[in-house]
Amino acid sequence: MVTSTGGKGPLEGAVVAVAGAAGPAGRATLLRLAEAGAVVVGSDAHPERLAEAVDAARYAHGGATVIGETVDLLDLDQAREWAARTEKEFGRIDGLVHLVGGWRGSATFGETDISDWDTLHKLLIRTVQHTSLAFHEPLQRSGNGRYVLISAAGASKPTAGNAAYAASKAAAEAWTLALADAFRKEGGEEGPRAAAAILIVKALVNDQMRAERPNAKFAGFTDVTELAEAIAGVWNRPAQEVNGKRLWLTPEP
Repeated sequence: MVTSTGGKGPLEGAVVAVAGAAGPAGRATLLRLAEAGAVVVGSDAHPERLAEAVDAARYAHGGATVIGETVDLLDLDQAREWAARTEKEFGRIDGLVHLVGGWRGSATFGETDISDWDTLHKLLIRTVQHTSLAFHEPLQRSGNGRYVLISAAGASKPTAGNAAYAASKAAAEAWTLALADAFRKEGGEEGPRAAAAILIVKALVNDQMRAERPNAKFAGFTDVTELAEAIAGVWNRPAQEVNGKRLWLTPEP
């Protein structure tokens, strides 16, 4: 389990970009990073929802620097421009948290719609490819950079109706582990100065979901606030300890 401590710590003054910042997990992460003293730069494809998430984090933590940018992460040039613009404005980038999500599935394997793969390839793989390529060098320059991918237990144990989703998540994990290997090699004998880590959940739950389904148990689900705490905690551990690691927030299948 990844833990985090409040107040001053490794995130005080750090600059962290959050991709997919407008959803429930993104909102919780913006709040937690702002609370930890980080400068937070969120992006999302939904500008209105992003603005609401950014305003909520600013309001909760007066004085925190939280900004939002509409970035098309399916465009590598836009992703690179986002990274370059952020590093130029704030002088450094210490993290990229990848929260871009999506799900498609079917009742049985035979009913799988192959178009689901096309959708999930864009959402879950292409955005990882583009953000990792765009932020790789800035994170390496940071001295304590972290690339954090959120993945699902299903990637390690696919079920019949989740072929496209599980395969997409597995591919995203493999790509992130390749980034981790780059950090390892670039660190040389002293070890990596940056880390790429994967946080794995069964699924996520938030207050709105509980309100909509009051009788549901959501067994094994990770609350978005717990996920945000775990994300912040990745900076509390040495790069060598978390680089290339799958950090489970749910029992391994």
